[in-house]
Amino acid sequence: MTASRNGRRSSKTTRSRGSARSEALGPIEGFMFDLDGTLVLTNSSLSSYQLLPGAVEVLNELTARGVPFVVLTNGTAYPAAEQAPKLRAIGLPISDEMLLTPSSVAADLMPRRGIKRTLVLGTQGVGHALRAAGIETLVPGQDGAEQAQAVYIGWHPDCRMKDIETAVKAIWNGAELYVASDVPFFATASGKTMGHSYAIAAAVRKLTRAPMILTGKPSLHALRFVARRLGVPMRRLGVVGDDPLVEMIMARRGGAIGFGVITGISQAKDWVAQPASRRPQCVLRELKDLLPLLA
Repeated sequence: MTASRNGRRSSKTTRSRGSARSEALGPIEGFMFDLDGTLVLTNSSLSSYQLLPGAVEVLNELTARGVPFVVLTNGTAYPAAEQAPKLRAIGLPISDEMLLTPSSVAADLMPRRGIKRTLVLGTQGVGHALRAAGIETLVPGQDGAEQAQAVYIGWHPDCRMKDIETAVKAIWNGAELYVASDVPFFATASGKTMGHSYAIAAAVRKLTRAPMILTGKPSLHALRFVARRLGVPMRRLGVVGDDPLVEMIMARRGGAIGFGVITGISQAKDWVAQPASRRPQCVLRELKDLLPLLA
């Protein structure tokens, strides 16, 4: 570890027998971890978690070394204040402030774009961060829903056709479209699970042709938010995840350093087959193989 200009220790990479590396890595001052498929596996109903090997050890070691990190999940079903305690209960050392969601990004982005009233398509937890930021949230059927300034689509397993119709009318009336996740599936303990916001957004966009403002991974809005939260430049962020279409595209677009794991939807052969725009700089056979790179 070496000292950075702002006094925080930064990590420099070394050779590791436990990792497969395709590119030289630069200094890293902070990390962003994916949750599902990287640190835990969740059941398909999002109600319980299974720790993945090395997750606790790696996060504890980063804390001990003074390397800051956050966990950014594309899931929006639960606010951090509800989800983080569940993760701590199984041993994962994550404070509420360390757990970020696309709703965290949306709550930061919308006020800067002048959004004060948002129609939310999702469970109660989807709009929690927006309300905490002072944004009025509306639901389909509520007075004024079709006159909202923005539509925000998140985790909504009970979405009805009427919900989609309300969102479409709001957009026809001038609302901007925000989407938490544009990922068709994610890793769970039982395999791939459909991304609800992806499917709902596809229907809304088919009807409206509205441009989409993505607040979750792989958007640069999300990566910039993480960099500001950690106080490090994007080029000195390590991005750790299991999906080439999510975390690795995000890292490549933002100039961050990508680490691919093989505990989620991607295996080693899948990473090798990716084009440069989706390939991590380093593939970890086990998550704990990250630690020798920080010597």
